[in-house]
Amino acid sequence: MKPKSHSPFPSARADAQLAERSKEQSQIGAPAYRLAFKDIDFLLRDDLRPVRLQLELLKPELLLQEQRIHSTIAIFGSARIPDQQTAETQLAAAEAAARANPGNASLARQLVVARRMLANTRYYEEARRLGQIVSSVCAAPEECDFVVLTGGGPGIMEAANRGADDVKAKSIGLNIVLPMEQAPNRYITPELSFRFHYFALRKMHFLARAKALVVFPGGFGTLDELFEAATLIQTGKIERIPFLLFGKEYWERVINFDTMISEGMIDAADKDIFQFVETAEEAWHHIARFWNLPSGKAEE
Repeated sequence: MKPKSHSPFPSARADAQLAERSKEQSQIGAPAYRLAFKDIDFLLRDDLRPVRLQLELLKPELLLQEQRIHSTIAIFGSARIPDQQTAETQLAAAEAAARANPGNASLARQLVVARRMLANTRYYEEARRLGQIVSSVCAAPEECDFVVLTGGGPGIMEAANRGADDVKAKSIGLNIVLPMEQAPNRYITPELSFRFHYFALRKMHFLARAKALVVFPGGFGTLDELFEAATLIQTGKIERIPFLLFGKEYWERVINFDTMISEGMIDAADKDIFQFVETAEEAWHHIARFWNLPSGKAEE
């Protein structure tokens, strides 16, 4: 075993503990007397934003290194798509409310959405299955490739983390502080459940180790992640990797790439950045072929 390097200087932790035990009283209550790295008020000042950005870059990076996670499969998608049982319960409640209040336009709209959500639960099941397939490729418990990585929330994110949990594999969640309550789903590996303040750093970590990007139907947040990654690939800022859009019918209704091409806003070749897929097995086939892996390995 490689010996630990020795430093003649006390560690920050040791000095912090020493400072807590200090008996000096003359100025100990003044903010200026606090150790800078223990002074929360100081660290939260606007002037310290560059330091906080660096901390959000380093903390996940160092912890992922410690867990020996070499690569990830980033899975994006709506936080609103539930599992089938939840969707059926929500539909039953919407139907009951609509029956009790005929003619109520708002309840009628909610009923339409509830029916669509039940249909969309297929994406939850496919994301869960993909999480299972991808996670079975982890080389060994201590050396991991193709680790499922999501935004850490409910819906599609939960499904992918849940799939990894189904096969007792690690998975990552990159949560973020939002005005509305945002809690990590219970299927993320606890030591790989991160929380961010800055969207920019969170999105950097989505891509830093990614060997494939898989985008399920979603809203503004999913579109933001999709287009940022597409822009980075289009401009050569990151190398091309499998970039899979789940559900061709949905994406062609939401984004008209052909119109963008005919208007001269993108090149025809830019459409080739993406590939449409419909099942977890089809998605894995594209990923495995790109990285020269046995496409059936995950299903043995």
